Amino acid sequence: MGEFTGERVIPGQVDTDLWNEHFSRYAFASRFVAGKRVLDLGCGSGYGSAELARTAESVVGVDVSPDAIGYARAHYQAASLSFALHSCVDLPFSAGSFDLITAFEVIEHLTNWRELLKEAQRLLSPSGTFLVSTPNKLYYADQRREAGPNPFHEHEFEFEEFRDALMEHFAIVDVQLQNRTEAFVYAAAGEPVSEPAVRVEMPASDPSQAHFFLAFCGVEKPEPFVFIPSAGNLLRERELHIARLTSELALKDKWLAGMTGQRDQLHAHHQAAVTQLEERNRWAQSLESELDAARQRVVELQSEFAREQEASRKVASDYEAKVRELERDVTEKANWALETERRMTAELESKCNELAEAVKLLDSVESTVEERTRWAQDLDARLQSAAGQLAMIRSSRWIKLGRAAGIGPKID
Repeated sequence: MGEFTGERVIPGQVDTDLWNEHFSRYAFASRFVAGKRVLDLGCGSGYGSAELARTAESVVGVDVSPDAIGYARAHYQAASLSFALHSCVDLPFSAGSFDLITAFEVIEHLTNWRELLKEAQRLLSPSGTFLVSTPNKLYYADQRREAGPNPFHEHEFEFEEFRDALMEHFAIVDVQLQNRTEAFVYAAAGEPVSEPAVRVEMPASDPSQAHFFLAFCGVEKPEPFVFIPSAGNLLRERELHIARLTSELALKDKWLAGMTGQRDQLHAHHQAAVTQLEERNRWAQSLESELDAARQRVVELQSEFAREQEASRKVASDYEAKVRELERDVTEKANWALETERRMTAELESKCNELAEAVKLLDSVESTVEERTRWAQDLDARLQSAAGQLAMIRSSRWIKLGRAAGIGPKID
């Protein structure tokens, strides 16, 4: 079983008052279980299921905690008793399987508590009874005023809300008020008390002052029930409690007496500490003044730095503008140089082409001149040959005789 938190009642591990508070609900329920099929939702350590199994036909204890179910199975065995690990809002049993269902101090632990009521309604036989208890929110909040809200509780109820929620699912709802009250018991010494005569003198109960609500949802209305536990001598319990408190008070008085000397020493230490604290406060004040001056200087430096940053940004902006202007100029000149180079290259190529054509023409002219020169030289040679021949003819005596005779060709 896990560590006790106050939410799980484990026999022998809780004080008498808490045990009686929880066990009394099962004593109340035991009057209605004889020969019936019973489902105990949130059975915890199993002591209540075992109590109901004494007279019931069968009892199934259900809890979501593996530790609790393990403890219950180990400590409570009976032919009519079994335990199962299940959630109270999702149970594997068929509709109408039980004649009586208990859910003591369970509903306030659930966020989906309405599902618990739906399951109880589904699992009850037509003439079945549902017993469900929960703390009174008003009383419980006042009781835990110093400790704060219970971290294990998801939803706590006031009387009207609890009753109205039950009436949405059950036709007959009778909300009983569970309170602890003082009683005087008369019984023979050494004999167990069984079904004593009880006289109850109590005013009408106020729901807002009740410790707990226990709702009886069924076809019948129960009679008031008084549970007198075996440790029921309330006066004796109070006397023992007062004696324990007196002993603790005496021990504290002794401790306080022994602390008197230490108190004087602590007082002297306190005075010295106060003096030292005052000196340190003065020192701290001087540091605060220096710190204020330093803060002021920081503010001035921040302002100066801001101004310098602004001036730097202005210079940087001017430089950036100049750089952009130079970049534009360089780009323009580079473009001009490229265009000039392209144009001059084109012109040079054109001149080279013209020069090549001129060279070709010159070569052609030179060829022509050489050819004409050779022709002229050949012509001149032929002319000289012809002149020679003409001279020979002129000097021929035959020509001369022809001239003299006036015959033959005329040669000039």
